[in-house]
Amino acid sequence: MAGQDLVPTLHELSAPELARTDSRYPKWATMCLLRLLGLPVLNAVLITPGEHISRSAAAIHAIVAATGQQMLTLRSDGGAETRRYYRGGNTFHIDELQMRAHALLNQGRAVILLEPTNRYTNRLTALLRMDRPSAGQAGQFTIEALGPGYDAADLTRGGVSPQITVTALNIDWSYYRQPWLSDLRLSQNQSPGAEQTRRRQHLARLGTSVLTDTGHLDSRLPRADPAATAEAWLRQRGYLELWHSQDITDLIARRAREWFDNAFLIAKRHRNRSWTCLASATSDLGSGRWIFWDVVDGSNKYGTISKGKV
Repeated sequence: MAGQDLVPTLHELSAPELARTDSRYPKWATMCLLRLLGLPVLNAVLITPGEHISRSAAAIHAIVAATGQQMLTLRSDGGAETRRYYRGGNTFHIDELQMRAHALLNQGRAVILLEPTNRYTNRLTALLRMDRPSAGQAGQFTIEALGPGYDAADLTRGGVSPQITVTALNIDWSYYRQPWLSDLRLSQNQSPGAEQTRRRQHLARLGTSVLTDTGHLDSRLPRADPAATAEAWLRQRGYLELWHSQDITDLIARRAREWFDNAFLIAKRHRNRSWTCLASATSDLGSGRWIFWDVVDGSNKYGTISKGKV
């Protein structure tokens, strides 16, 4: 492959290259920020609209070579998002990715290809949220967490209530002070009824969007109960994490102050110095492998302040 076609992956970028990423693509820019801060992120490549097809092919070649995988996770980045945009995070074989990537690029969206993940087997997912009325004013730190089988989209856009919530008030996001354990208020919502509702909401999202996007369910076939259809699909393939009974309270309590440190670092180094709401999702993909996904700025995401979701 010609030298000019070589595409560096995220993990190959130098610190200066990570620091000067294109702010038009917030997902990618904040993945670079997380990498620069030393937080774990999946290896990835960015393909932007208008690039020659040879560079798209080179980008796919680069991430395949770096990961040794024939499957990749697909996300897209369009800057300030509306309610109608491609909900990525699904994993596809590289033979299918060219077509999907080109369709997104033709819509003016950048494409992010990441090393593969399995959203059905996550061990734990947490959303770290930083809020303040305006720059210089005291705000709040919040952790929302879900256990095995759930994924980040449940917390960011799925409307699924967290099993564990941790809050800390009167946070000065301009001056670091580690909160005392007594500053962290932990609440639980793990009753059988709450878990039944939560699980059904997750399954309904899989059945109506995720599994049709991946082609595992034919979108043309009518389904009276998408949640039941998704449950049958998961059980047939042995993806049973969603039905594992696990109290994640102690794990969240142990990690809360470390996550506050992560959140403070993200807030301090974010490009938008006047932010009022930032959030970053982190997941245990299995075997203790923790990664951060990106950082969402409320000014670039619909409904963040009014709906409390990012």
